[in-house]
Amino acid sequence: MHDIWQINLQRHFGGGEVYTAFFCRALAALGVRSHVLIHPQADFWSRLNLPHETELIRVDAAERLADYLPDRPIWLLSHGPLPRALLTPRHAHWLRTAIAHMPVQGRNPHAFADHDIIYPVSEWVRSGLLAAGLPAWSAALYGVADLDPRDDRHTIHRHSRYDWDRRKGRDRMLGWLEPLAEALRPHPEFQRLPQLTLGIVSRLTPIKQFPHLFAELAPVLARHPQVRLEIFGSGGYASVRDLDRALRPIRAQVRFWGQQRHVAPLYRQLDYLLAGLPEKEALGLNIIEAQTCGLPVLAVGHPPFTETVVDGLTGHFYRDPRQDRGADFERLLRQLQTERPALQPAAAEAHLQRFSFPAFVARIESVVEAARSALQQR
Repeated sequence: MHDIWQINLQRHFGGGEVYTAFFCRALAALGVRSHVLIHPQADFWSRLNLPHETELIRVDAAERLADYLPDRPIWLLSHGPLPRALLTPRHAHWLRTAIAHMPVQGRNPHAFADHDIIYPVSEWVRSGLLAAGLPAWSAALYGVADLDPRDDRHTIHRHSRYDWDRRKGRDRMLGWLEPLAEALRPHPEFQRLPQLTLGIVSRLTPIKQFPHLFAELAPVLARHPQVRLEIFGSGGYASVRDLDRALRPIRAQVRFWGQQRHVAPLYRQLDYLLAGLPEKEALGLNIIEAQTCGLPVLAVGHPPFTETVVDGLTGHFYRDPRQDRGADFERLLRQLQTERPALQPAAAEAHLQRFSFPAFVARIESVVEAARSALQQR
């Protein structure tokens, strides 16, 4: 087996697309060429440092995916559940697999029914697949801190906080008007302020649950006006609106900077990365990236964060603020204002090694061998 056929039809750039890129690189290191079926309007793939032998195939209609695939035994892998049209008996000669980039806990697990194997990106995801009786791979395929060393040469400027979903009528209209207004606004360069600085470096998507998080934490932060919150990311209209509302008590302490293409400089100008709420999160590549850049993480002490952060070494856990109205977070906030020097995650070499590219290639090698063996039996 020298080829794999991958499906990633996302229109918007996010962690799943970063994962797809380093997954292709790991496969290439093992001698496996990737053919990736992508959305025709996804314009970000060319900047993701894909292996030169990777073939990008733009699919004009999702319902015609089978027309783009060979009618012979192949390894087929989707980022997310495979479309049902590819899971019929007539396609049983394919090895039909998927990477679960989301936990099935709280969702409908039947989207992953009829797959031959499902690869979880964390043990939290894997536990949900197993509980649902689904064929989960034997280990978590943890991601990689996929940072370009050239990032540090870039400055940070403010961009729009919105990422418009053109499938929605409201977003289509605002998606035309807001960029016109954005062009007239100032785009200052980011300058760190002297106060204790917490940062969000993430797409502002519902799975992060930032509005719910700050419904509890904003009143706490309001009692500590010396603490700053810098937000680097964009989201849909409703996500940004709901986050804005939750942040009203601390509006003077918050700055939005929009989505940033180069993230390493962000991590190096913050004191702590603040994660969202955990249970809808699958892994959190931003948490891995931050620690690799030496930035400690503040997170609720619940999977999957307990898999990626070492409490007291690469970050701090606090109790879910929905349980105590942020009391434990406030205790931690007081501690952070006197904790000098701050934690140094880069010193946790054994922990960070788990999320290195060589470690990822080693995990993928066993996946490739199993897929090769399964195809020989078809």
